[in-house]
Amino acid sequence: MQSKTPSESRTIMTDMVLPSETNPLNNLFGGELLARMDRAASIAARRHSRRITVTASVNHVAFNRSVPLGSVVTVEAAISRTFRTSMEVFIDVWMEDRFSGERTKANEAIYTFVAVDETGKPTEVPPLVPETVLEKQRYEAALRRKQLSLVLAGKMKPADATELKALFIEKPR
Repeated sequence: MQSKTPSESRTIMTDMVLPSETNPLNNLFGGELLARMDRAASIAARRHSRRITVTASVNHVAFNRSVPLGSVVTVEAAISRTFRTSMEVFIDVWMEDRFSGERTKANEAIYTFVAVDETGKPTEVPPLVPETVLEKQRYEAALRRKQLSLVLAGKMKPADATELKALFIEKPR
């Protein structure tokens, strides 16, 4: 199976925050942002796998900044790591000030998608080869996140989580 890079899956969706999408404080509803992130991540996962993809989990969401009414919001999603049938998708959310045009990172999220065949059975995905420094950092961290998730779910023994242990155990000099 041919390896792919994160740039081959990169998905960028830009839209404006409308009144019907805001809460009483005139900020974008969190659920509306989650839906936008899910759509962008789904497209990125499909571009990488060239398969039907389904959301397996929302591993992390950080609502760091409110996104006010009228803001231009850009959701950028790309595969950060692949496993046998699953793909971790890292999502960055940017907002553009409606007056100055200044772009600020508002939020981020990490979703996991699984590629499936026409019957819904998980199917293998191409390996990922990160290229940039940021892509390499996200790639390495994805394995630690996966191991932590497996340990917390009781599907992996903490002693077997080698990447996690490496964070806490000092190497001999």
